[in-house]
Amino acid sequence: MKKIDKEQYLINRLSSKHIGDDAAVIGDMLYSMDAFFEDTHFKREWMSMAQIGRKAMLINISDAIAMNARPLYALVTVSIPREMTEAEIDELTESMDRTAKEYGCEIIGGDTIGGDKLHLSITIVSQSDTPLLRTGLKEGDLLAYTGVLGGSKRDLDALYRGEKIADDSRFFDPVLRADFIAKARPLLRTGMDISDGLYCDTNKMLDLNGYGFHEFEKIEDEIGFSGEEFEMLVTFAPEHYSEVMQIAEETGTPLTVYAKVAKNETRYPCKSHHFQ
Repeated sequence: MKKIDKEQYLINRLSSKHIGDDAAVIGDMLYSMDAFFEDTHFKREWMSMAQIGRKAMLINISDAIAMNARPLYALVTVSIPREMTEAEIDELTESMDRTAKEYGCEIIGGDTIGGDKLHLSITIVSQSDTPLLRTGLKEGDLLAYTGVLGGSKRDLDALYRGEKIADDSRFFDPVLRADFIAKARPLLRTGMDISDGLYCDTNKMLDLNGYGFHEFEKIEDEIGFSGEEFEMLVTFAPEHYSEVMQIAEETGTPLTVYAKVAKNETRYPCKSHHFQ
């Protein structure tokens, strides 16, 4: 019997036809929500309030970008620990607002509650005429990822060891590939952001489409298990290879083709990347 984690088990218990992508598509509108919880996704001693606010907003906007959508509005819920000062709250909210505005997104409301830890949950409302879905793979399609993976896990391990990491670390400040996705969309078959690691997210896409894969190059565990990357996993037909690579070059997007879709049941090892 195939083992699934509790997160996937819960998702499987819901029956809506809109579940399965980075966002729910209803007409030309998309709706997504992600949590950013202390001691699950970050530790307060590692990050400034500005860094926490920025990453919380970026990982939510990433869902819209991953589906070739334009983020319009955000609803933000924050659990505020008693010891947080007004200055810290200002730093947090100003960072979220500033980051949202970089992508043309407006914070229009939400909720606040008192709590023992700093928890944030953000809903993004976005729009797209041509959303990029996770389904639609065909045998022989190429699988590729953007950016250079592994840095998030490497820096997370360093933080656990009590070391400092660079302020521009991808763990603090993920890079979203809006230009590449927008320009390459006509050539892309499927896509999703890499939040749970390349191994796990590749498996998710293959499971949804009922395919396996044939690997072109060995993916090291340091890359495959690195979660919270928020780079893109995309697929496209082999005949579009040159065009897609040209768009990647034009947009300054590193792009690695690592496998092709095949009729088998091959899967990567997958384990949760969240803090224990």
